[in-house]
Amino acid sequence: MESYDIAIIGGGPAGYLAAERAADAGKKVLLAEKRTVGGVCLNEGCIPTKTFLYSAKIFEYEDHKGKDLGLCCENAALDHTMVLARKRSVVNTLVGGVSSALTRKKVDVVRGEAGLRRAEHGFTILCGGSSFCAEKVLLATGSEPVIPNIPGIAGGIGDGSVLTSREILELQEVPEELVIVGAGVIGLEMAAYFNIAGSKVTVVEMLEQIGGPIDAELSFALQTHLEKAGIKFILGSKVVDVSGKTARIETPSGNQDLPYDKLLLCVGRRPSLHIPGLSDMGLYVERGAVSTDLHCETNIPNLYAAGDVNGKYMLAHVAYREAEVAINNMTGVPDEMDYAAVPGVIYTQPEAAFCGLTEQQADSRGIKTVVKKATINLSGRHVAEYGISEGFCKLILDEKGQTVLGAALFCAYASEIIYSLALMIQNKIPVKSIRKTIFPHPTVCEIIREVLFM
Repeated sequence: MESYDIAIIGGGPAGYLAAERAADAGKKVLLAEKRTVGGVCLNEGCIPTKTFLYSAKIFEYEDHKGKDLGLCCENAALDHTMVLARKRSVVNTLVGGVSSALTRKKVDVVRGEAGLRRAEHGFTILCGGSSFCAEKVLLATGSEPVIPNIPGIAGGIGDGSVLTSREILELQEVPEELVIVGAGVIGLEMAAYFNIAGSKVTVVEMLEQIGGPIDAELSFALQTHLEKAGIKFILGSKVVDVSGKTARIETPSGNQDLPYDKLLLCVGRRPSLHIPGLSDMGLYVERGAVSTDLHCETNIPNLYAAGDVNGKYMLAHVAYREAEVAINNMTGVPDEMDYAAVPGVIYTQPEAAFCGLTEQQADSRGIKTVVKKATINLSGRHVAEYGISEGFCKLILDEKGQTVLGAALFCAYASEIIYSLALMIQNKIPVKSIRKTIFPHPTVCEIIREVLFM
């Protein structure tokens, strides 16, 4: 039985980054992956959706903004089959890059479903018909789509009319009528793409706002923009039946039937804990997720968990950081997680980005704040490229206006700008210091400076 310093189960963002960091620390590393390295994010999440959305953005820009820019692009069309082919090419390229990095760093990768059990000096990992032992183990098995218990769901999945976020990214044709259940990030991004691609899109959401627990003003602005683009929202409602390609919607004003060609389920994800032997180890699981401390360690010594499997933030960038914290502690480097400034982005056009506390969260916690907001039209570059728009930058400051507690952006390039705000929030950089910082001109990020001087 071959012995390793660290074994990692799962090759998604948390798993492959942890393997690289552990190898860099001079450890002998085993990585077990039952499907393809890169995990959900690279194969059926973050990257595939962005390839879809970028094509849609360019087409929409060309189709609607071209004449304003002095461009003449007659008969512009979005070819979904070519978008799909490009998506596959991008994914294959990046998966190959991850695999090459693991090979260069001499990480041993074994394919197959991994089992786990405790041993006298660590753990035994069973995978690919072989047994391995390791002193320390990181669980990085990710998550899977939640399939709600709605009448007709099983039949719809069986005949291909009901899809999850995995199947929608392999759909060969653009459906005429698309119903999306769930107005979270995935639901909104797919709604944006397929609306531009030609589908009649309706989004059903149980909450009274879209985007989940984001800033209410940001949610409203995004909804208004998407509605103007042609997307219909049914909020405060739920789907109670999907038989016969018709969604029965229960709304506050009564039931309504909504026919569809395809129905996309985006009601959330649950941690993947299908690891033979895990349930016999006494692992503490809370609400279906592996419970971890700030070191990313479980209640079992030397057993760690990072990424979606711990259920804290199901975001690839959080998984990266959790992986680093776990490996640092495994290798004797003290480190802790801090979730105070986790950035999030909805990659529509304009993009919606957010970080830290929302105005509503601060109020509910009794935190007194100063709220500052400015239209994105104060940014010369944004106006030059996108014209006058409804975008904005909103900052939540502490009561004395000395530090930034939260931020919300609705504009082009918001996904690139939000990092600087996360840095300010995470490190409690004084507002007076930010004001003295020289921002490059003309850039959209100058809007931060504009807000802070209001």
